[in-house]
Amino acid sequence: MTADAAGEVRHGVALVNLGCRVNRVELDLMASELERSDVEVVSERDARVIVVNTCAVTGEAEAKTRKAVRHAAGLPGAPLVVATGCVANLFADELEALAPNVVVEREKSHVAGRVLSELGLSAGCGSGAIPALTPTPTGRTRPGIKIQDGCDNRCTYCIVWRARGAARSLSSERVVEAVRAAQERGAHEVVLTGINLGSYRDGVLGLPGLLDLLLERTDVERVRLSSIEPPDVTEELCDVMAAAGERVAPFLHICLQSGCDETLRRMARVYRTDLFRRVVGIARERIAHVAIGTDLIVGFPGETDEQFEESLAFCREMRFAKMHVFRYSRRPGTPAATMPDQVDPHVSAARSHRARALANELRLAEAQTLVGEKDLVVVQYPGRGVTGGLFDVTIDPSVPVDSLVPVTITGVRDDATLTAQAL
Repeated sequence: MTADAAGEVRHGVALVNLGCRVNRVELDLMASELERSDVEVVSERDARVIVVNTCAVTGEAEAKTRKAVRHAAGLPGAPLVVATGCVANLFADELEALAPNVVVEREKSHVAGRVLSELGLSAGCGSGAIPALTPTPTGRTRPGIKIQDGCDNRCTYCIVWRARGAARSLSSERVVEAVRAAQERGAHEVVLTGINLGSYRDGVLGLPGLLDLLLERTDVERVRLSSIEPPDVTEELCDVMAAAGERVAPFLHICLQSGCDETLRRMARVYRTDLFRRVVGIARERIAHVAIGTDLIVGFPGETDEQFEESLAFCREMRFAKMHVFRYSRRPGTPAATMPDQVDPHVSAARSHRARALANELRLAEAQTLVGEKDLVVVQYPGRGVTGGLFDVTIDPSVPVDSLVPVTITGVRDDATLTAQAL
């Protein structure tokens, strides 16, 4: 426990996140519920309770989860460690066996209540004395709004569909409420997130209709989409984004995973490169200055040198502004883990190095096309922010943090960071 400036007792909880943006958003939701009961987010060493939001996307991620749980459980004072998330859903008994002060809460919506119970508090019992100083309780300036969970795809490398279950969506009314709540905390930009974002459905309302609804029923200054599957980048979605102008960020993170059709087939992805090429063309044709991001896996079982080169050439053709490059990591419990022709780790490492070099080259080339253009920048730290296309940018440090400001792009550094002048 700690005390605030008025001398009132505050209860300390640490929040540890592993994995995807959806996990971070879920942790923010927990933090929001906790802060209403005068619970303070503190470091692990100062916490009575530590929440670990786990990730099972790869074998390596699961190993990091176990390490994080063991570390938290072994801190002085033996704080209670509440493990939740994908690993908790899949391997609850194994996590609880790591230490006597570890408990598992599979249902994330129950985590805050369990923490409050451990602290002897009840939900909403706070004095309201903790001010909402930032758009999220954990200090992020671009809060995520989780509008969808689960996935009905069965990619051969993925176990997340087992951990999170079938695709399901938040009602459009609750999405509107969440966006307004983020605005009340001072958010200028919100990020719509989900495990399979493009599968969002509320009755007949899909993602394009939801975007239209948010633009009509809120005055949020900018909405951004997180990652989306290629088949969900429709003409309708692109038209809504184009018509919205600066109120929807000109950025689409379209998951590729491989630029080789044979590898995509082994991955059981629901598209091939011809569809990906077509939707990128539609997006570029209709959305001014749109930046395209992607995920790329290298070293997938069976990937030959020729198939890797094919994948790399396709990435170059797509001119990605942002690439997340992953070395394939065998995930026990998935079909890919037992596939023949597993790629040697040294080969995967070399391919990853080349793919990352290409990613940097393409990002710099895309950044250079922006010089002289106008943009809107969310200022996240003194003198630093991000553009609509998700490029890092430096700006006059006197511009207030958490603001959304129009700028002119004046230059590009070697690492693709933009320089800008506020208008």
